[in-house]
Amino acid sequence: MIVYDRLWETIKEKGITKYYLTAKCGLSPSLITRLKRNQSIRMDTINTLCEILDCNIEDIAEYKKD
Repeated sequence: MIVYDRLWETIKEKGITKYYLTAKCGLSPSLITRLKRNQSIRMDTINTLCEILDCNIEDIAEYKKD
């Protein structure tokens, strides 16, 4: 299972809020909810997050065995 716990750590370290991601970066609130629930998202969304946060994919997502 892919989990996005590292995303929340990364945005906290960079001083970015969920509000900033939705209001200024154009990510939808439903996408933020999907990330909170560790639901699947598209790879281009991960790419966008990496660009916004100037980070690598491992700073956003992690694979954990069920």
